[in-house]
Amino acid sequence: MTAQSTLPAPAESDAASATDLATKARRLSLLNGVFELRAFIALAVLIVVFGVLSDAFLTVTNVITMTKHVAINAIIALGMLLVILKGGIDLSVGSVVGLSGVVAGELLQGVRLGFLDAIAYPPVWAVIVLCVAVGMLVGLVNGVLVTRFRVAPFIATLGMLYVARGLALLISNGTTYPDLAGSPELGNTGFGFLGSGRPLGLPTSIWLMAVLTAVIALVLIKSPFGRWLYATGGNERASELSGVPVHRVKTIVYVIAGGCAAIAGLVIASELTSAAPQAGETYELNAIAAVVIGGAALSGGRGTVRGTLVGAFVIGFLADGLVLLGVSTFWQILIKGAVIVLAVMLDQGQQRFQRRQGAAASAAAAVRPGSA
Repeated sequence: MTAQSTLPAPAESDAASATDLATKARRLSLLNGVFELRAFIALAVLIVVFGVLSDAFLTVTNVITMTKHVAINAIIALGMLLVILKGGIDLSVGSVVGLSGVVAGELLQGVRLGFLDAIAYPPVWAVIVLCVAVGMLVGLVNGVLVTRFRVAPFIATLGMLYVARGLALLISNGTTYPDLAGSPELGNTGFGFLGSGRPLGLPTSIWLMAVLTAVIALVLIKSPFGRWLYATGGNERASELSGVPVHRVKTIVYVIAGGCAAIAGLVIASELTSAAPQAGETYELNAIAAVVIGGAALSGGRGTVRGTLVGAFVIGFLADGLVLLGVSTFWQILIKGAVIVLAVMLDQGQQRFQRRQGAAASAAAAVRPGSA
């Protein structure tokens, strides 16, 4: 009588292993999808919680007001996203916010022309263009320091943080420009439109946020520059060897970040009808927080405009919701810091899941019958 073996055939064993590994890869893929949606989940939770705790939170007026506040941070965060995508950081954007407002205040007060013994009052459109140019100039200096002189982005932009703030203090002599409304006789009125205008019923800042979001999204998705940016952030050396103009990409993102910060500074000065050199303090941290909460990797190469916009809404709705509930300012700072740390922890967790998912998928492919 012949004994029959109960051991599974090699092919059956390989098929079972491949099935188990494929199941594990799908499970990890699902968890990774949850991580990808963390900003949306956080925003939904905030809306539900604050909507239940405060009757005023979800009113149309309050939602528009909160979105107006979000828009300022979102404009800065969109520029910051580009810098972080290439693996850098820009700590100077908060100071550029204050500097652009001060330059606007100085120009709207009139420019003394000593050789003519007269005072020139530039039109508002010229003031706006010059202020945005100043912000882009600061960004250009950041880019040159990082690319040509190979200064670490953290150090270069930290230095420019103090330079830009110092320039704002020198120009204003440490004082605030109290009235930026202009005068009809001088032809310099209309600056208030940026902060208090409501085209089609929505504040101008919201429209600016929408336009910048659409433009930057199109650039990242459709243009060669967007592909270069992601490639540079993922592997700078490989991108350089592939012919990507790495230095040019780095410089351009800093220029754009400076321009976005200047636009935000103009909106703030217009809304307050005054400009202070201290404006914009800690705004760089809010922008970085929005980008990180939105799913971007601080190491570069990963991040989206959609995620950054949602991250800005999370930061803005959290701050305004806590104010509505009467939470102490000290607790607000603590909670915001905890949210930022949690966002970074989740980002690290997502990266671990992605590595495990990739390993499981590769192992499943390796043991799949007929794969050899």
